Amino acid sequence: MFTDIRDITAYNKQEILALRIATDQQHFIESTTECLEEAQQDCRFVPVGLYKANTAVGFAMYGVFPHDDNTQRVWLDRYLIDEQHQHQGLGKYFLQQLIHYLTNKYHCKQIYLSVYDDNAVAIQLYKKFGFYFNGELDDKGEKIMVKELTSYDNH
Repeated sequence: MFTDIRDITAYNKQEILALRIATDQQHFIESTTECLEEAQQDCRFVPVGLYKANTAVGFAMYGVFPHDDNTQRVWLDRYLIDEQHQHQGLGKYFLQQLIHYLTNKYHCKQIYLSVYDDNAVAIQLYKKFGFYFNGELDDKGEKIMVKELTSYDNH
């Protein structure tokens, strides 16, 4: 399967804006329109398109943010697979690809994300990849999960 994580440019922005999630998932994550607007306002956010065979099938947004203890945290801040492409294993596939991508880009020891505690499907997926709750909440009240990276994750 040919896949790619691509920057969002003038050439593919409309494909990314056309991505949709299921109605029952919409309260878990902002729309791609909202995400791209947020990324324009805060350059620490890096939005990317997730592609399978030249078709946009998902979206992610990541960044590096300061933490209270004067450290930097790498965040996988948004992650979605388009409604039409769900239930095909792409959520698992691209989560693994994003973990490798972020690990290689930042040489980080942890990756953080946040999730609403009623988003059971996402929590189950994240736990399969080694994310665990660290007891913290983000500024929206979402529970923070962290993945401790090992040298194995860097390959």
